[in-house]
Amino acid sequence: MTASDGPRSVERALDLLDAVAEGSGPVSAKALARRVGCSLSTVYHLLGPLTERGHVVRTPRGYALGPRVPHLHRAYGSQVRTASAMRDLLPAVRKATGAEAYFTVFQGGEITVVDSTAPPEEGADPFVVARERRAHATAHGKALLASLPRSARTRYLDRHGMARLTAHTITARDAFEAELARVRRTGLAVSVGEADDAYSCLAVPLGGPTEGAEARALSVSLPTHEYRDRRPRIEEVLHRAAARFAV
Repeated sequence: MTASDGPRSVERALDLLDAVAEGSGPVSAKALARRVGCSLSTVYHLLGPLTERGHVVRTPRGYALGPRVPHLHRAYGSQVRTASAMRDLLPAVRKATGAEAYFTVFQGGEITVVDSTAPPEEGADPFVVARERRAHATAHGKALLASLPRSARTRYLDRHGMARLTAHTITARDAFEAELARVRRTGLAVSVGEADDAYSCLAVPLGGPTEGAEARALSVSLPTHEYRDRRPRIEEVLHRAAARFAV
C-alpha cells in the first residue's frame, strides 16, 4: 500500500460505515460495494477492522451498525455541553407540541443535529441526526447562525453556499442577514417550507455558558399545512424550554 492509499482506504472505510448507517436494515457486502464504488474484495478488506472494533457487525442478512456506535454517540454527547439535559427535554418537547424535537450545535465550524425524537427509519423525517448541509434553509440553522459573529457566519456561508432548495429558500445574503436580525430580535427562528416544501420548523437559541466557538439550538418540525394553526403552542413551549438554559 502506498502513502496515498492510506487516506483513500480511510475514506472508503468511512464511506462503508455511512452506507451501513443509512440502510433501513442490514446491508450485504455486494450492496455496499455498489454504493461505495469499489470491488467486493476491497469491501471485505475494509469491513474486517470495522467489525473487529465493533463499529459494524455481520448478520445473516448483511452488515449492521455495531455496539461501538452507541458508545461513540454518548462520548460525543458528553463533549457537547447540555447534551445530557436534552435526553429528557427533547421527549418532553415532543409530548407538549406533538412535533419532532431536535438539538443542534455549531461546533468546530460546522452545524450538526446531535439528537432528535424522530424515528430513525430512512425517509421518516427530513431533519436527521447528522451534519446539517442546509442550515440557511432550516430554523435551527438560522438560530445558530444568528448567534455567531458575522465573520464566522460569513466563513460558514462561503464554505457551504446558499442553495435554492424550494421556492421559499432565502438565497440572497442581504435578505438572509435581515432574516437573522429578526431572529436575534424575537429570539425565534422559523423556516416555512424553505428546506422541504412539505415541512416547516421553528427553533430557539439556547443560552448559558459554552466552550469556545459553540452555539446551540432547540427546534421542532411539523407538516407545513399544520404550521399556521400549531405555531402559537409550539412557540410557547420552545421559549419556555429555552428559559431553562438562560444565564
